[in-house]
Amino acid sequence: MSTIIEQPRFACALGSQQTVLAISGAFPIVHAGPGCASRIYRFMSDACGNQGEVYNAGGHIASTNTTETEVVFGGEKKLRETVEGALKIFDGELYVILSGCTTGIIGDDIEAVAASFRDEGYPVVAAETSGFKGNTYVGHELVLKSIIKNFVGDVRPNVKKRLVNVFSVVPNQDPFWRGDLQEIKRILTGLGLEVQILFGNESAGLSEWKNIPNAEFNLLLSPWVGKDTVELLKEKYGTPYLHYPILPVGGKATSSFLREVARFAKLDPEVTEKFIQKEEKHFYNFFLGLADFGTFSREKLPSELYTVGDAEYTLGVVDFLVNELGLTHKKTFITDDAQNESVRKMIVENAEKFIPGIKDSLFLEADGGKISGKLYESIGNSKDAVIFGSTWEELVADHTGNHSVFLSMPLSRDLILEKTFTGYTGGLRLIEEFYAGMLKKHSIATFR
Repeated sequence: MSTIIEQPRFACALGSQQTVLAISGAFPIVHAGPGCASRIYRFMSDACGNQGEVYNAGGHIASTNTTETEVVFGGEKKLRETVEGALKIFDGELYVILSGCTTGIIGDDIEAVAASFRDEGYPVVAAETSGFKGNTYVGHELVLKSIIKNFVGDVRPNVKKRLVNVFSVVPNQDPFWRGDLQEIKRILTGLGLEVQILFGNESAGLSEWKNIPNAEFNLLLSPWVGKDTVELLKEKYGTPYLHYPILPVGGKATSSFLREVARFAKLDPEVTEKFIQKEEKHFYNFFLGLADFGTFSREKLPSELYTVGDAEYTLGVVDFLVNELGLTHKKTFITDDAQNESVRKMIVENAEKFIPGIKDSLFLEADGGKISGKLYESIGNSKDAVIFGSTWEELVADHTGNHSVFLSMPLSRDLILEKTFTGYTGGLRLIEEFYAGMLKKHSIATFR
């Protein structure tokens, strides 16, 4: 695995400040050198579809801005002062201290500082998110576990039937996270579940987090990120969980996903099928609108599929494009940079489960330079390819005279508000995005 990565697609573990910002009422307090918080914010906002500020402080993040003085003499005193200032300035329900590389190396005990404020009655927790801990995915889960252990805390569950907590996409690492969570909540609610989505516009904020122990079950809609969290909840509160490893995209995959959730939750099959039939009717009525366009344009439509992105989203998109739109799969690059070999094995096994035969054309690679090289080699002189990926892959598509669709970070040449490729709604949006991109490059006459 790479130790130096060209064309990076994620921040370090401190990128989890965006996880905190995605929780209404929560504020990050960064214990790191000058510029760390602002640079991460700019990267995970601008390169995530220019999403701008999230819910709380946006780019105005409290930071100790540690210098040589703190490196020599320790920075815990300055951290305490910064937390005191944040408590006065930000009207929050939760404050999360996050460490950077420098403070992690010198060994500042941020948990001891957080605990001292909790002893005084302030809702302050801490997560060791120094850059050398891993990437954004790792930092995200470190924050989840810290909030559960030290904010939700040791309580006796009062289980509510049909209440479910959803752990899925990583805020601002997935460019479409807001729209994804909105669609996930919509379709699960359609089954008759009460859904705690935990992040974004569809969440009630920290009241949902406090209510986590009372869920009948947890849903992990992710290949590996969040697995430790749902295991922790099972151990701490006895809550069972369903692990579904990819985001469903389109009619077929979403219906299969909902049926599996309904079976696990022991929901009424008649209610489940009634909702699915309604959603499928809507989806395929619009899907048929593609037939006329495809009939006239068939010889010009790209059919060779290349995808680049994280395991969660990329595999769902490939499943839809191959099994419902009929594209020919060429190569998929998974960019999570999961360091655990068991996780890497799990990603490959899940890919093969949902897309049989993909194994030989699946690459777990985070180095963008290597990915670009393999894309150029595989595409060659073909003009029949479409690449679903990031701004980096758009350059490859342009250089080879092929098409591209934005799917993953970094994504700087788009504006994303509630766009999603997840579920029934997202499947239709993906079709529009795919073919509209081609029409922008070619006149209608070219196709007809």
